[in-house]
Amino acid sequence: MGTGSAERPRRVAVIGVGIVGACVGWNLSRRGAEVVFIDAGRPGEGVTDWSFSWVNASNKTVRRSYFDLNVAGMAAHRELAGIIGPDSWWYPGGHLRWADDPAVEAKFLKTAELLGSWGYRVEVSTGAEVRRRLEPALALPDEVPVLLYPDEAWVHGRHLVGRLVGQVVAAGGELRSDTEVRDIGTGADGSVRNVALSDGSRLDVDLVVNAAGPGASQIAGLVARHLPMRREPGIVTRIDCARAVPIHRAMHAPHIEIRPDSDTSMVLHSREIDALIDTGEEPAELARLLHELARRAVPELADSRIAQTRVAFRPIPADGFPSVGAVPSVPGYYEAVSHSGITLGPVLGRLLAAEILGGGRAESLADFRPERFPQ
Repeated sequence: MGTGSAERPRRVAVIGVGIVGACVGWNLSRRGAEVVFIDAGRPGEGVTDWSFSWVNASNKTVRRSYFDLNVAGMAAHRELAGIIGPDSWWYPGGHLRWADDPAVEAKFLKTAELLGSWGYRVEVSTGAEVRRRLEPALALPDEVPVLLYPDEAWVHGRHLVGRLVGQVVAAGGELRSDTEVRDIGTGADGSVRNVALSDGSRLDVDLVVNAAGPGASQIAGLVARHLPMRREPGIVTRIDCARAVPIHRAMHAPHIEIRPDSDTSMVLHSREIDALIDTGEEPAELARLLHELARRAVPELADSRIAQTRVAFRPIPADGFPSVGAVPSVPGYYEAVSHSGITLGPVLGRLLAAEILGGGRAESLADFRPERFPQ
């Protein structure tokens, strides 16, 4: 191979431009790669925009390596905010959690104790103290224990994706929106050579990153790979407030998750309501239930109104953990598929870009390699 060929920037197609794909592409571009973003819709407007968007590791205690990866994701967000500026996407301020059921309360207090033993910051307060110091609009009993995780945050995912994609395009990258990948072409040696798009074009590329979220198994199938995914729908509702949003941070109130989304809008989600999606209940009725639960936690929301509701499918590999890295059977094909993409996007982007362009394998991804799924 001649010198000129060796020095040519590697051309990488990033398929799927949600938070994970945007972070991978941004990190690749910063390391000198020529990035082509391809999205079947618009950047950041899929599941990234219809997520609770909570940056945390307190909900990730099922496996220590997964917890550690999420802690690294939190740190990577803070670092990213320092590099590109926090303006319209980064909202630190902590996260609150309390319950109205003794069994649920006991469980989360036990989790807090475990997290504290792992060095994760958590403060236990009372309802009265939280209302006095942090959130006066909340309706919660004076003596109820409330957990504050001060290092957690929420992210406006669509705004962050827009910033990252904009920087990549400004640096010479390319964006193909509203365009589906129809085929991934390989050479005689089985390695990736090109991608065929729904607009009839075919792009020569050196590498492909599958960051297609809920559509990742379909993209994997284009290289004859089986990537098993869970079917896990979630419903998210946005409400418009009559005045300024009455809360200041993300929180898990009894039966409902709520957070600000702008100065005058909020996001609502509940796993209990998610469980009703497949019963045939209309999304509008599920949104009404979410709205009622939110009004119980924040009475000032009595005159708020439902603005938008969507059911989105979470991008979760079958065992619940990320699938990140090279697939040895298809040289040049990589996966970046994960639930909790909002928390993990910046760290997965950094680690995967380093592997793609620098070689090596990050130890922190050892439990999350694609090859654990047999072909």
